[in-house]
Amino acid sequence: MSAPGSKKMKMLAGFAVLVAFLSVFIISSQRHSSAEGKGSDYESIELFTDVMAIIKKSYVEEVDTKKLVYGAINGMLTSLDPHSSFMPPDTYKEMKIDTKGTFGGLGIEISIKDGVLTVISPIEDTPAFKAGIKSGDQILKIDDKFTKDLNINDAVKRMRGLKGTKVTLTIMREGFDKPREFPLVRDIIQVKSVKSRLMEGGYAYVRIAQFQEKTDDDLSKALSSLSEQNKGELKGLVLDMRNDPGGLLDQAVRVSDHFIPEGQMIVYTEGREKDSKMQFTAKKGSKEPNYPIVVLINGGSASASEIVAGALQDHKRAIIMGTQSFGKGSVQTIIPLSDDSGLRLTTARYYTPKGRSIQAKGITPDIVVERVELPKEPAGKKDSLHLREKDLENHFESEGKSESGGKNDEKKEEKSDKLSPKPEDNLKNDYQVLRALDLLKGWELIKGMGAGK
Repeated sequence: MSAPGSKKMKMLAGFAVLVAFLSVFIISSQRHSSAEGKGSDYESIELFTDVMAIIKKSYVEEVDTKKLVYGAINGMLTSLDPHSSFMPPDTYKEMKIDTKGTFGGLGIEISIKDGVLTVISPIEDTPAFKAGIKSGDQILKIDDKFTKDLNINDAVKRMRGLKGTKVTLTIMREGFDKPREFPLVRDIIQVKSVKSRLMEGGYAYVRIAQFQEKTDDDLSKALSSLSEQNKGELKGLVLDMRNDPGGLLDQAVRVSDHFIPEGQMIVYTEGREKDSKMQFTAKKGSKEPNYPIVVLINGGSASASEIVAGALQDHKRAIIMGTQSFGKGSVQTIIPLSDDSGLRLTTARYYTPKGRSIQAKGITPDIVVERVELPKEPAGKKDSLHLREKDLENHFESEGKSESGGKNDEKKEEKSDKLSPKPEDNLKNDYQVLRALDLLKGWELIKGMGAGK
């Protein structure tokens, strides 16, 4: 049994660590506090150290001081907002890996919404995406652990893991009568930031899945390649940022810079500290031609994707189509700490060029288009979604018959349909993309009508 003096020394050593850390908090608080405020801060810290002393003395098991300090810091930050958090050394290291686009896990971006762990969006071509997990899904359990008392970091840690290992998410979704289990197998998540393809008629499709370190470079290469494929200037662009959870602020600014004239505001931030008041404007350099743009967003579009959509909307450089975005308009500053841990602290709010706050509001589309599941059509059945005269009950035939009796006309029509060009990938069944393409085509037609006058 340890001597009383020994216990006292251990306790004092623990307090020394705590006081050393809290001194940073005190100094910061003093900058903004009056004399009365200082007293209040000291009283609060005294209360904190009293609780620490009670835990160290009376808790049923001996507790590591660093664990208590980490827990206290994390609790302090999570009480502020869903995006401020403390990152122990291993979590901080993973965060830095994330921005490079490669990590082991399931492939979902999560947040705390109304006290529930909620999916912002699944990342394309990942285990979560392939299993059918969707934006807005509520994660009630990770394996056998209820998520009610988990913070973001703990939830991420439980979902991350080695390739090939299994994890089960219990999901509640609007339309479910009860929660459902989604068994998943972890994989190496390699997020390809930009995907692109040339669509019919010289229109381009570019998908930004996440804003990473090389997003701007990848976008530049994609736009250049699409122009070369088209053998000239593109007629228009569908910029797809649906289910894009965001990422790096500087990449959002650089992506916007491709389309916004020099000197025009892209985004600005407002916070309490001088360093948190920033303005980002379009720089001098080569810009994309002034072709029409349709930007697609939805409830999974957050943060950096909302900055791009808001900037292009305010400058009337693009039509925003889809559904209301997520509404994450806050700036998180990553602050490295002395023991290789990190602090993710909300320090400012984003504002669009016209002064609109994105926070908890999101970007409202110019044209609201809900997601619609289009049935996969068999070859030669392009008109299967459309009701035609021949489909009506008691319809009458036309008086003029062809030599083949009329029936072969339908066969000829089917044959003609089979020979027509087919859209690639899954875009042919993507209602929102098809609507965006229709809008670009209409834009071109109206411009042509004006030119003919």
